Amino acid sequence: MCDVIIIGAGGHGQVIADIINKKGDRFCGFLDDDTSKHGVIGTVDECKKYIDKYFIIGIGNNETREKISKKYPELNYYTAIHPKAIVAENAMIGKGTVVMPNAVINVNAKIGNHCIINTSAVIEHDNIIFDYVHISPGAVLCGTVSVGKKTHIGASAVVKNNIAISDNVLIGCG
Repeated sequence: MCDVIIIGAGGHGQVIADIINKKGDRFCGFLDDDTSKHGVIGTVDECKKYIDKYFIIGIGNNETREKISKKYPELNYYTAIHPKAIVAENAMIGKGTVVMPNAVINVNAKIGNHCIINTSAVIEHDNIIFDYVHISPGAVLCGTVSVGKKTHIGASAVVKNNIAISDNVLIGCG
């Protein structure tokens, strides 16, 4: 059992708390600069007080996740995979990444650090997803797709096979 603190107490952080609990690990609270939010045990800069815990960044913005992870590289980052996600045995998922319910990650897929694979997203075989990427709900990446760092794939977007997407790209919904 892991003790996990979430950085960011907004909606995305709340969803991650639910995943932590469903996995049987222990959600210890949020760190957020808005200490008036429910469940906040301190500000983000207080993370070093809890260095014996695991951390995950519960903030949807790719740039913000990158900044926080680089500011606090010494933290032990937790990977949250919902029990109802389907992940191939040989898929690789980086530290600090969140995989939401009903997401599918197929064989030979490689997911970077601090990514979001959102609800019902499909990452087909041989995909490479670089760090700080957000794949929105219902998005489908067909086989052998490469997604560059800090790219955001919108809800229900479909990316055909054998496509390479650069860093910092926004693909719209649908």
